[in-house]
Amino acid sequence: MPVFAPVGTQATVKTVTPDELEQAGATLILSNTYHLYLRPGADLIARLGGLHRFMRWPHPILTDSGGFQVFSLQDLRQIDEDGVTFRSYLDGSTHRFTPEKAVALQEQLGADIIMCFDECAEPHDRAYNEQALRRTHRWAERCRAAQRRADQALFGIVQGGIFPDLRARSAEFLTQLDLPGYAIGGLSVGESKDKMHAMLDVVTPLLPEDRPRYLMGVGSPEDLLEGVSRGIDMFDCVLPTRTARNGGLMTRDGRINLRAARYAEDGGPIEEGCDCYTCRRFSRAYLRHLLKVKEMLGLRLATIHNLRFMLRLIGEIRQSILNGEFAAFKQDFLGRYRIVPHAVRAEQKRNRMANRRRFKGQ
Repeated sequence: MPVFAPVGTQATVKTVTPDELEQAGATLILSNTYHLYLRPGADLIARLGGLHRFMRWPHPILTDSGGFQVFSLQDLRQIDEDGVTFRSYLDGSTHRFTPEKAVALQEQLGADIIMCFDECAEPHDRAYNEQALRRTHRWAERCRAAQRRADQALFGIVQGGIFPDLRARSAEFLTQLDLPGYAIGGLSVGESKDKMHAMLDVVTPLLPEDRPRYLMGVGSPEDLLEGVSRGIDMFDCVLPTRTARNGGLMTRDGRINLRAARYAEDGGPIEEGCDCYTCRRFSRAYLRHLLKVKEMLGLRLATIHNLRFMLRLIGEIRQSILNGEFAAFKQDFLGRYRIVPHAVRAEQKRNRMANRRRFKGQ
């Protein structure tokens, strides 16, 4: 059944506590190996009992291998067949990741789901994608051979840019490794929604139905519905937290910008019927005030609402599947949900910029 994972890159989902995440309905979160390796260090986290104990999160954790961040470094890294040498954005020091090291670090961190080290290529460059795909496959084999902990599920990552034949080749190769789950990477990095959906239409039928299928870094409300309809089980995205920090609040009618003047005297909740802490206690006017004067409470309250919105939505999707009513639920939700074209373009631009800078943090 589908699940949405809030992103806690640095061993925390920004501005909220583990208790608040539980109250919002989170059952899985994502943290990042690259960032935790640089600071405070996987050795330290292991000595303190692993990531669950370190961040006081008793539920499942997924760690990305850090491959996306390493390959986002552009001029700060060098790739060879064995791995990647890169310079830290913190102090310029030199480091090296190999498939074996990426697995070893994730074993130290102690996540429940760990990811193969892969090469995420620019989606429109076929020659680069062909080269990166071969390396990703060889590295996946090395990751599987390097794994020592039987209590962690190692997922392979399907790559191939926007090229259907490369995506199919990647899915077919990785499924032969008989891994516990499979991720689809390298999407929502600048290509159109139609292209992303086309790649999902190619890939998901080739992945085993009895293994989780994880769409990495994707998670707008419409993406959840379109992804589930194409067989995706797992999503993660910084959208609810990052949008909240920019004054964007998620509702069933679409995203609203609470910084707008029209909300200055609005005494209603962000969304009628929402059961989150923010909507039960505070008005749009109050939250707008907090955001305008840059009070930290405003960021926290906005984040609590957006996380609850996304987690409630994925819960309703699960229930509609159990009831045999998913198609009708999707039609009803998307019929009401307003996607503002200029907001989509702005979000795509932010995604492109964020992906270029993503190695600097969530």
